[in-house]
Amino acid sequence: MTLDAFVAAELATPLPPPVAAMAERLAREPDVAAVLFYGSVLRTGDLDGVLDFYVLTDARRGGLLHRTATRWLWPDVSFHEMAIGDAVLRAKVATMPLQTFADAASGRMLDTTIWTRFVQPAALAWVRDADTAGRVRVAVAAAAATAAGYAAALGPEDGTADSYWRALFRQTYRAELRVEKPGREDQILRYDPARWQRLLPLAWEAGGIGYGMAGEILAPRGDRARRLRRWRMRRRAGKSLNAARLVKAAFTFDGAARYGLWKIERHTGIHIPLTPWRERHPILAAPAVLWRVMRARSRKVAP
Repeated sequence: MTLDAFVAAELATPLPPPVAAMAERLAREPDVAAVLFYGSVLRTGDLDGVLDFYVLTDARRGGLLHRTATRWLWPDVSFHEMAIGDAVLRAKVATMPLQTFADAASGRMLDTTIWTRFVQPAALAWVRDADTAGRVRVAVAAAAATAAGYAAALGPEDGTADSYWRALFRQTYRAELRVEKPGREDQILRYDPARWQRLLPLAWEAGGIGYGMAGEILAPRGDRARRLRRWRMRRRAGKSLNAARLVKAAFTFDGAARYGLWKIERHTGIHIPLTPWRERHPILAAPAVLWRVMRARSRKVAP
């Protein structure tokens, strides 16, 4: 099997009808070329959680200031709640141009976020036409090859596929300024370990990295020092890029208040109503919301 065939099979994964219906609704926005579904719900099937979609478009949207920010600090992020049948589904949606997605997946940019996410399983939930499906497939395959190349640099001189992927995710979480708990990579890798074992040699071959194999032990060949130099550039840029994205998201995250209040209720059981003012001014509303949560929690634990 080739990497292209491996990726094509994963992208064709059948989705629960409610997920497919939500993707179709997201695709009604102007200029949408494709919708990818990925993340924990794809693995678990738990539709009570937040669904993760990437909406890939043909064009950048918004005014000049917004387009300038999006050019360097993609994606745009929004939160959606939709009634699908008898259920209400919630989704966090990242939107960016398809060409930018492909450039980032290929590793030509300093950014690490696209190839670290899309080396993980993803499904093509909606696509405009066969040509676009081909472009998405090539981009996702490039993400796998890019990630595997950095895994070869960051992992041991020889080891199991798991040891290379584990080293990659540990380093990229640190570089991206993410708040994942230690061991987050375990949740990713313990889902279908055979998938990760099959993927690594296919991605190395597609990326032009030779390797030796003795049983389950792999040993990549090539210029490890050059790959490490490229990684260090991305590691140095990673925290700054992601800090800037957080600042941008604070002002442009459509539905931030709804998302935040839903998360608070889901994780604490404390319901705080969504008022028009909170929806319009989520940053200004945040201190008062936090104070209410702290008061409610203190009342719960008081003797």
